[in-house]
Amino acid sequence: MFELFTAGVLEPLTAAGLILLAGFTSFVTGAMGLGGGMLLLVVMASTMPIAALIPVHGLVQLGSNASRSVMTFKHLDRTMFRYFALGTVLGAAVASLVVVQLPLTLIQLAIAVFLLLMVWGIKPKTRETSPRGSVVAGALTTFLSMFVGASGPMVASVVFRNGYNKLTHTATFATCMTFQHSLKAIVFTFVGFAFWQWLPLVLAMIASGAIGTWLGLKLLNRIPADKFRLLFKIILTVLALRLLYQALVSVF
Repeated sequence: MFELFTAGVLEPLTAAGLILLAGFTSFVTGAMGLGGGMLLLVVMASTMPIAALIPVHGLVQLGSNASRSVMTFKHLDRTMFRYFALGTVLGAAVASLVVVQLPLTLIQLAIAVFLLLMVWGIKPKTRETSPRGSVVAGALTTFLSMFVGASGPMVASVVFRNGYNKLTHTATFATCMTFQHSLKAIVFTFVGFAFWQWLPLVLAMIASGAIGTWLGLKLLNRIPADKFRLLFKIILTVLALRLLYQALVSVF
């Protein structure tokens, strides 16, 4: 039965594990704000062909973020999203023209420093993120996501700077990521990636992720706002330090 979800290259047990993991990682993101996408990418990187990793991960994350966006849409900061979406279109357009992959170490270092500055650097006043800043963030994170896969921490750190409450943060982050992953899917289709081979597995992982998202949002409503922000900063910092470590190990 599980052969349908193997895309002809995975073991059935591996496919089943990925489907369950998609639910768990969506639960983590729904409850804690982020982190699930990065965890899913790490596991998928050790079980899937490298050529399929980023496009398939992006499609699964599209489904996960879309379900979270729908469940929290009334809390969305529409102004911030519009400018971010404009930048996302620009970033995707540029990425579709790039044929040489950037050095992974350089990207890891840049993202790690960016995250640490956004979380621990000088803070602007609440909601001071400018329209231009949102456009630049959308373009930059979309472009980089084509090469490293998980742009969630970067997008989350931009949204975090606005000082939103929990639900507005979750809705804005999820909607920005949904739009970004939608354009990623279009770009990878444009350059010739065959999604149909992976579609049964992707749909099963999205369904599992929707359940995990629903459970995670239930837990989110019970987390005090101050604890949520502290936990969010800790998760972002850990992800940044992990990227920094990986980059330094590859250099030395």
